[in-house]
Amino acid sequence: QQHLVESGGGLVQAGGSLRLSCAYSIKGFGMGWFRQAPGKEREFVAGISRFGTSTTYADSVKGRFTISRDHDKNVVFLQMNNLKPEDTAVYYCAQNQNFGATWYKTGAWGQGTQVTVSS
Repeated sequence: QQHLVESGGGLVQAGGSLRLSCAYSIKGFGMGWFRQAPGKEREFVAGISRFGTSTTYADSVKGRFTISRDHDKNVVFLQMNNLKPEDTAVYYCAQNQNFGATWYKTGAWGQGTQVTVSS
């Protein structure tokens, strides 16, 4: 059973940066990040393929967020730069049901980590 544990959330001013980390227990899958703001549905943010050779991003974060992974250490990262108040949300690490970056189906979720961006 896949276990996902996120860390790295917090409070930051607009224009600042944060890096989220997610430790996972089982290799071999694409991984990704989603977020959910209050009163909104959970939305896809970024995905990365099994060995990190392919990535995908939501249009709202392209050019500001970067997803990466350390395959040997079983960790996936989300570097978030130039943060905006509208990026405020709970961020969830997720496992894709296949090995690609394009999201197919979620196989497991982390517990979430809060990111708050003040204006």
